[in-house]
This record gives sequence, structure tokens and C-alpha cells, in this order.
Amino acid sequence: MQGTRIVLIGGSGGIGQKTASNLMAHGAQVCITGRDPGRLETASSALGCPGHVLEASDFEATGSMLESARDRMGGLDGVVCLAGSILLKPITMTSQSEFDETILRNLTTAFSVTRASVRVLSGGGSVVLMSSAAATMGLPNHEAIAAAKGGVEGLVRSSAATYARKGIRINAIAPGLVDTPMASRITASERTLEHSKNMHPLGRIGKPEDVANLLSFLMDPANDWITGQILGVDGGLSRVRIG
Repeated sequence: MQGTRIVLIGGSGGIGQKTASNLMAHGAQVCITGRDPGRLETASSALGCPGHVLEASDFEATGSMLESARDRMGGLDGVVCLAGSILLKPITMTSQSEFDETILRNLTTAFSVTRASVRVLSGGGSVVLMSSAAATMGLPNHEAIAAAKGGVEGLVRSSAATYARKGIRINAIAPGLVDTPMASRITASERTLEHSKNMHPLGRIGKPEDVANLLSFLMDPANDWITGQILGVDGGLSRVRIG
């Protein structure tokens, strides 16, 4: 991956930092973005890569940022969208503002990043979005996030078809529960954490590197015959039943 140029949208989180570290260790040039300036500065300094504050749901701002990154890096080969949120509530307890925010942080952001990415990847490249195991299986209290991530999966398949002839590959990763700051409300409770471990057939929740390893694989130009796919990294949660 020597010299591959990649932008990680929402790259200041746990998965983003691990992915950036992986990519840079293999010779890639990496730029990360985030909404929180303080958190972004900490991650950027720790990684030793450029960081830019970005509200990725803003179409114009996202387009401008990726154009700037392309010009500064001498081109772009890949974009990963890690921005998102988690809302676990039954539909009757979900307010309109909570639903709107969930759609904004997950589906609108994915659409915005894909829209901007296909404009700057003029020589082809890889776009990876984030879905969730909840989009394909019935999990209680996941209605809003399942709706948002289901939209992401539809976006992947359609945009992959539209831009395949331009050499742009568009895929998504669908994790189970991963131990990140975003999931801390779930993992902080010993009872909830144990229940979550038991839901995953492999007996544990995910680590950031579990997702980062697949993200790095999809960014590698050597793996350029994969597009329109939703790839599960979920300890068997969405496909395997035991006991």
C-alpha cells in the first residue's frame, strides 16, 4: 500500500485510529477528520497525521474537504466513512428528534461522503461505509439505527452499480458490538456487557482492530475485485446460531 492516499472521515474514534495506524504502517498516506476539535487534535497528534474538523453530514463542507485533501496529497485512492451514532430504544420511546439525529449521523453522513468521494476518485478507488449487524437481523430496541443502516446498505449497492465502470469500489462493513467509546453506554455495565458477549457466537464483543483489519484490506489496491458488498465482522452474530 506504499503511497496509497486515504481519508478517514470520523477517524478520531477507536476504529478510526486503529485503521489509520494500520494503513500508515503499510506505507499509506492518511488524513483523518472529526467533529470534536479536541478529540481530533489528540488523535492527529498521536498518529502523526493531518486532521481536519468536519461536519460530514454537510454536503458542501464534505466535498470541499475531500477536494482539498486530494489537491494536497496529489490525488486520493480511498475514503472511509466511520462517522455514526448508536440509539437503542423501542420505536414507541423514540422521539422525532432522536430519529432525525440517528438518520443524520448515519445515513445522511454516508450519503454525503459517498457523493463527495465519487467526485474526487477520478482514477478509481475504494469507498467504505459502516453498516451494522442490526440492519439485517431483528434485534429489539434497534428500530432507528436499523432503519438508518438499512439505508446505508441500499446506498452501497446502488452507488456501486453506478460507479463500477469508473473503477470505484463501494462496500460496507457491518460489525456487531465493538468496544469503542461510542459503545461505552453498553459496555460500561457488567450485566449488559456479559449479555452482549453471549449474543455473539464467538463469545466476545469486537475489538477496534477486528474492524480496522478489514477496512485496511478493502483500502488495499491489491483487493480491487470487490464491490457492492456488505461484509459482516460480528463474531457470528448475524449468521450463526449455537446452543
